[in-house]
Amino acid sequence: MSVEAVLTRIAELQHGLQPTAPGPTTPVGETATPFSSLLAGQSGVAGATPMASAAALPGAGGATSAGQRAMQAAQAEVGVAEQPPGSNDAPRIAQYRQATAGSGIGPWCAYFVSWAAQQAGAPLGEAGQGFGGVSAVAGWAQRTGRWTPAGNGSRPNPGDLIVWGGEHIGIVESVDADGSIHTIEGNSSNAVTRRTHGADGDGASGYVRIG
Repeated sequence: MSVEAVLTRIAELQHGLQPTAPGPTTPVGETATPFSSLLAGQSGVAGATPMASAAALPGAGGATSAGQRAMQAAQAEVGVAEQPPGSNDAPRIAQYRQATAGSGIGPWCAYFVSWAAQQAGAPLGEAGQGFGGVSAVAGWAQRTGRWTPAGNGSRPNPGDLIVWGGEHIGIVESVDADGSIHTIEGNSSNAVTRRTHGADGDGASGYVRIG
């Protein structure tokens, strides 16, 4: 066989070994992503951002689970009273104070909500230190995006804190269809007491989300 024939044969063999152009198939080692998985944010594509569920979307509203737990803790305390009346103290009230950092005997409505939030596993404050003063609770809530001003049709959710300036604070138990707000408040008539307020919270300045 001549050299030319050998070279021709080699060229034919090389041409026969070349792969055919790939069709529209899924590459080896990868699987096609079903549309349902894309909707669930599970595409597996590098750099893809999963879609948030409706419950995780900011501003979804509604009561927080921590707020609900705090409200339930507060419900169990209704009737706890100062001993003697007007003393700002009692064995149980002393336990509320322990939810705050360095607080002494004194007006205890903020101690009470700090204790309820601590029982819910969502203590108030950047370091979970709790607060002995109402203004301190409101300031923390405003700094951390937990504050909703009262008025303009805003309504609290069960488990939110309700604030009256720097004077008093309680926890919302429920809200009626007409907007009436039912609360549980420490240091109200020297006890943990249920109260009912109008849709404006009877002059409330704002609401604080727990958790």
